[in-house]
Amino acid sequence: MFTTQTYKERRLRLKNLVGSGIILLIGNDESSMNYADNTYPFRQDSSFLYYFGLDEPALAAVIDCESGEDILFGNDKTIDEIVWMGYLPGMKEKAERVGVAKVFPFDALHDFLQDVQKKKRPLHFLPPYRPETSLKLFSLLSIMPDNLAQKSSVGLIRAIVEQRSLKSAEEIVEIEKAVNVTVEMQLKSMRLARPGISEAVIAAGVRETALAHGYDLAFPIILTIHGETLHNHSHHNILKENNLVLNDCGAETDLHYAGDLSRTFPAGKKFTARQKEIYLIALAAHETAIAALKPGVNFRTIHLLACKKLASGLKDLGLMKGDVDEAVAAGAHALFFPCGTGHMMGLDVHDMENLGEKYVGYDGQEKSTQFGLKSLRLARELQPGFVLTIEPGIYFIPQLIDLWKKENRHAPFINYARVEEYREFGGLRSEENFLISENGCRRLGMPLAKTIAEIEQVREEALT
Repeated sequence: MFTTQTYKERRLRLKNLVGSGIILLIGNDESSMNYADNTYPFRQDSSFLYYFGLDEPALAAVIDCESGEDILFGNDKTIDEIVWMGYLPGMKEKAERVGVAKVFPFDALHDFLQDVQKKKRPLHFLPPYRPETSLKLFSLLSIMPDNLAQKSSVGLIRAIVEQRSLKSAEEIVEIEKAVNVTVEMQLKSMRLARPGISEAVIAAGVRETALAHGYDLAFPIILTIHGETLHNHSHHNILKENNLVLNDCGAETDLHYAGDLSRTFPAGKKFTARQKEIYLIALAAHETAIAALKPGVNFRTIHLLACKKLASGLKDLGLMKGDVDEAVAAGAHALFFPCGTGHMMGLDVHDMENLGEKYVGYDGQEKSTQFGLKSLRLARELQPGFVLTIEPGIYFIPQLIDLWKKENRHAPFINYARVEEYREFGGLRSEENFLISENGCRRLGMPLAKTIAEIEQVREEALT
């Protein structure tokens, strides 16, 4: 946990941003896998963690914007729970750790909220993303689960986004811890990989590296020779000599801050000539995006710069044709890059995504509906304190190629005959994490092999 003062200051700032009424924050519960006592690993709600810091299930809190009062609701452990799970501090002690003076049993929350509603005081809560939270809110507020998102507080969402988007110095320390362990996870994969080994063995080594630091995964490991599938969580393939291996992974610290790095490397010692050509195009787009990172620039502009760099390189290879600016404006490049250049990162690897991309990444503006551009998670003006990823890539997705070719989509900009030569190529990307500073940006964490020469050196050492 951070200091008591940190949580008190965060809540005070939230009260000032929201202005009036009662703020309700519901913590997460345990979630059962196949029977009640066999649960998934517990993960606390990130906004509850941000303001109250308590990393255990079955808690809720209210913040009174007018009186300034904070109240925690939860139950002390019974002797049966202590027998199975061990001793935990009581609610009063936990509340004191985060600067909260008032504590009530969880059952008291219902009557408290009924009184708030009776007095017609504004009640602010967040849209739920877990079914059990929806049911809990239904029980507490008598709002049907299907209506909870509509009834949630846009004012509270905007206030939390404004606050959590700007990372403090102590948060940056935590994020860099996560990134540094993620660097080790990436190096582990590069050193384990070799022809004849399974993706599963490499993925196990990646996870072991996080666990050895007392950390866990920020998201399921993407470790695959089929990098054209953007979020490929299958690990059943056996590596062959000329395969590319894409590893997208992230550690999560014990305070739940995330890292998120991607690297693509050969299963053997060297990239093939064709792999080098595509890799260098993606790397040029990556470096173009980094060079443009600074306060005041809209991230959509940075995304489009990366897209144009990709399209230009693909045109040089004969995969695209025509005017590059026109091709990108039309969305033709999305055949090869159907996603976004980056996203916000912090307590969530896609930070605050549960609050809605419209508010987190678009400052309340509507998203594009154009294929490719609609998948851009961040399209707002950058500010000092933002932490984000840069991760342009190139992907040859056979099913997408077949669909566009059948429709002759973007024919003035795509050379389908040439694209057919690459349909089994797969996909690749590099990804790094950046802090927006007062004058530009800073890459977070230790350096990690990224150029072809650097990656081939690691592979040479691993296979010698």
